[in-house]
Amino acid sequence: MTNPLLSPWTGPYGLPPFAEVRAEQFPAAFAAAMRDHLAEIEALAASSEAPTFANTIAAFDRAGRLLERVSSLFYNLASSETSPALQAVQRDMAPLLAAHDSRVFTHAALFARIDALHEQRDHIGLDPEQRRVLERFHLDFVRAGAKLAPPEQARHAAIMERLAELTTRFGQNVLADESEFRLVLEDEADLAGLPSFVRDAARQAARERGIAEGAVITLSRSHIVPFLTFSERRDLREAAWRAWTSRGEHDGASDNRGVAAEILQLRLEQARLHGYPRAPARRQRRHRAVGLALLRREGAPGALRPR
Repeated sequence: MTNPLLSPWTGPYGLPPFAEVRAEQFPAAFAAAMRDHLAEIEALAASSEAPTFANTIAAFDRAGRLLERVSSLFYNLASSETSPALQAVQRDMAPLLAAHDSRVFTHAALFARIDALHEQRDHIGLDPEQRRVLERFHLDFVRAGAKLAPPEQARHAAIMERLAELTTRFGQNVLADESEFRLVLEDEADLAGLPSFVRDAARQAARERGIAEGAVITLSRSHIVPFLTFSERRDLREAAWRAWTSRGEHDGASDNRGVAAEILQLRLEQARLHGYPRAPARRQRRHRAVGLALLRREGAPGALRPR
């Protein structure tokens, strides 16, 4: 059967055929797209022509369009209309996509071409936009480990894969806590201060959860923010606020405290591989104290993708 993710998209404005897309189609589509991207990278790196902005930087920017197309659709669905099946694919694909990025951004022959252009950037007639693009791409490669020795490159790649796994788990844990919480507003006293648009949304949320009477506030940002803004009930605002600020911070399957600690430790190791010194002890203690809050505020960061 033809995979609609790999076929031309002929919908209005080039939109994908959403009705035909299934979660189980994404692994094969990602695998094919990564193969195509690596083939483009190999051909670019093997060019016998001297590197120029056009045949190296612009060509690199054009590469991987199929992967970009599949990824854009996948992460759009995962963030707006996710499901257990999509989340399972996201967990499986996160380290594979991180490993792919590491292979691309530590490709020695490709980086040699980009590095040569970077060394000559003052003398090859680049306009300001071209120079900026070259400098940003060069920095992407360096931060991905292109200048590290092979053992350090391997460790850096392993860190990136593990971070992709952990940050994906972090985001899904936050989403699980958000999905499970419901603050039921039973009567007019509970609705005090809420404008009509907040009341309507809360009643709709109640109906969607099988609650015929009353209204429900969830931890969806479109619910919680207006509720905290307008509600006159201090006790209910406190209950909602505590639930919002403690997402992923409870015992159980969605506990993010250990996940956050490992993320921060790996990021510290990643910084050391790049030659950045250890932070002062006082700053480290503060980082540990606020680490979970920062990660939660970031909205469950995804894998650190250089591009």
